[in-house]
Amino acid sequence: MKKRVNIIYQTGWTRVSDPSLRMYGFINTCLKSLIIEKFGEETWEKLRIAAEAPDTFMTFKVYADDNTMRLVEEACKLLDVEPAMVLQQFGEYFFEFCKRSGYDHMLRTLGGNLMEFIENLDALHSYLSLSYQEMNAPSFRVEKNEDNSMLLHYYSDRRGLCHIVPGILGAVALDFFNSEITMDIVSQMEEEERTGKKEHVVFLVTQKPAYSHKRRSRLSAKPQYLSDTRKQSEKQLNKLDLERAMAKMKSKASGSPVRKNHWETVRGIVKLGKGKLLRGFEPVYPERLWVDVKTFCNSFPFHVVFNEELRVKQAGINIQKLVPGLQTMDIRLDEYFNIVHPEVTFKISSVRKFINSLFVLRTKREMMPESWKHRPMLELRGQMVWMEYLQCMVYLCSPLLRSLHELEERHMHISDIASHDVTRDLILLNQQRLAEMELSNQLERKKEELRILSKHLEEEKKKTEALLYAMLPKHVANQLKEGKKVEAGEFKECTILFSDVVTFTNICAQCEPIQIVVMLNTMYLKFDRLTTVHDVYKVETIGDAYMVVGGVPVPVSSHAERVANFSLGMIIAAKGVTNPVTGTPIQIRVGVTTGPVLAGVVGEKMPRYCLFGDTVNTASRMESHGVPNKIHLSPSAFRALKDKNFEIHERGEIEVKGKGKMCTYFLIRNLVASESEIMGRPLRESDSGRESLQSLPDSKAEYVNQKDGGCNIYQDRRPTVAMKYTDTSRIVTENIYTEIKDIAGKTRGSESYGSLHSVHSPQKSEDDPHQLPKHHDEQGMGKPSRKNTKSNLCILL
Repeated sequence: MKKRVNIIYQTGWTRVSDPSLRMYGFINTCLKSLIIEKFGEETWEKLRIAAEAPDTFMTFKVYADDNTMRLVEEACKLLDVEPAMVLQQFGEYFFEFCKRSGYDHMLRTLGGNLMEFIENLDALHSYLSLSYQEMNAPSFRVEKNEDNSMLLHYYSDRRGLCHIVPGILGAVALDFFNSEITMDIVSQMEEEERTGKKEHVVFLVTQKPAYSHKRRSRLSAKPQYLSDTRKQSEKQLNKLDLERAMAKMKSKASGSPVRKNHWETVRGIVKLGKGKLLRGFEPVYPERLWVDVKTFCNSFPFHVVFNEELRVKQAGINIQKLVPGLQTMDIRLDEYFNIVHPEVTFKISSVRKFINSLFVLRTKREMMPESWKHRPMLELRGQMVWMEYLQCMVYLCSPLLRSLHELEERHMHISDIASHDVTRDLILLNQQRLAEMELSNQLERKKEELRILSKHLEEEKKKTEALLYAMLPKHVANQLKEGKKVEAGEFKECTILFSDVVTFTNICAQCEPIQIVVMLNTMYLKFDRLTTVHDVYKVETIGDAYMVVGGVPVPVSSHAERVANFSLGMIIAAKGVTNPVTGTPIQIRVGVTTGPVLAGVVGEKMPRYCLFGDTVNTASRMESHGVPNKIHLSPSAFRALKDKNFEIHERGEIEVKGKGKMCTYFLIRNLVASESEIMGRPLRESDSGRESLQSLPDSKAEYVNQKDGGCNIYQDRRPTVAMKYTDTSRIVTENIYTEIKDIAGKTRGSESYGSLHSVHSPQKSEDDPHQLPKHHDEQGMGKPSRKNTKSNLCILL
């Protein structure tokens, strides 16, 4: 279908908004609906943020024009289109939005053709102002040309929005009157009115029929005449043609140009003739007026007749009662009244210019009786009718009252209004409507409050779930939330890791508590990130001790490799944490073992997921008998890691409390995985030719840290890249720990279950480095036995 509105667009549009002007949220809601429907939620969110506008708008609440202007301006930038195009699209959509909002029947009954529709728009705005009392609507005036085109005069306090008009009227013409219109701007200017400057735009409107496929099929039973204008239709529909058509219809002649359904034919003829059947309706007027003056003034208690000089010649009885000055004939009407709408000067030429508009007049306070001094001023609304024979104007009006409360404020009664005046019913109906609007407004506010509370509730729910998942495994936590009982389970094989900070007791004695908290928080955030990289479960932290398990609560075959790579990452990450006493990187001891455990939830008020068994104690012994910055492996851990692509040195036999002599090992590095893979950092080209920190001495590693900008190379803000392990487990769990940074490093009291609470040797502090046997110094460390294997278990995700 061809474009139904063709308008000369203005480029270089700039946002001009009057701070005193405000519009109802209904307009902004329509704009939001347009953006979401045409371009999606994401586009609206971007537009809203750029324009600094709220996400929702209350229908009966007024907002500054600047909100809407910013949205239009940002929409032009975001969509890269001209402002005139955006405004016209909004105009078309606004018409549809009004129909959806329940104004369809009201709009359809405004007029039988486009001109009548436009002429009654001001009356519609006047009616809506009863409910939307702060509405500042534009005004329209139509002039018909001899060629059946129209000059549409558009007046508005808002500059730059005239392009909405073609969008609205184009949609109205197509939907209601089945026609296409073309609108061109003839002139555009600013006029100085009584209340300030108003934008005055004149459009040239031309109209032609436009039948859609659906409409054409519906009209197929009607006669079609080749006539473009009303005058041509009237010429074709002469009396002779009508008589011939009716004769053929009665005789049911097959050659009749009309259809057999004669009622459809008659209706079609009447419609094409625009009510001019048989040369149209001709009213009959009496030779004299059969109403005396007294009866007329009583029957129309609110009316005023004035001449070209605005001098009052006649007035209704009730308007005289309320404004006693009108009892004096030939007084000037503008001495007692101001024109509120339309905003024009009180001259006969201005009144005749807007003769089709509804006029609202307001009394002047200084001219009212003393009893009116503290009352709201009387407002009248009605129609101006020019009487050419008398050269006078009659103002047929009624009091402009929106509710019974306003009626009481002016000390008036329903009986003051004529019985035939629908203002009586309007006041009562609007009283009920105002009550409904207030309820609707309250409901809308409660709905918005509920939406905000629901959003906050969802955020708090996520925080609660994150906190619960930090304390318990996710599937265990979900079972507890559902009220199910979680049974303890036995895991035949898993790998457990313990770590602590060397000389932590001495550090605490020489530092402020806040320094210890900062140090531990920094260290635990790095360790927590590594648990996500290798998908191991952090059981708990107590003081400087950190406990991790692989293969629990979800059994996986690669539990030993996961914990081994995690321990290598711990050694690297610890070099990025500063000792607050010495200013050098801290040192940690790490112990790892593999074996069976029993795991389950302990407690109800503060449920904890705990591990039980001798494997927990063995892992704790490996840590307490370890060496600073070394990963101490038990024999079972060594057996689980051999043939898994790790470099392992034998330490030799050592005396382990409660275990006797054990042959233990040191984990040195992963032979196939790079440092970036172990730390979960994105790979860089420079990683290929760079020596991994996992194989460097402490002094050299510290130098590399300083060279790369201190601990910046270990920043936890980088994207986390998980390692992929070839087993049946999920690749990586959700990063639920980093969301609760205030939990990291939190000290917890001792409890009597197997976890971090192991029994250390009373003769030696747990913070003291464990001494290596002499034979290990000479043989084990001098010529380490390397257990090198190769496999493809660890690759980057």
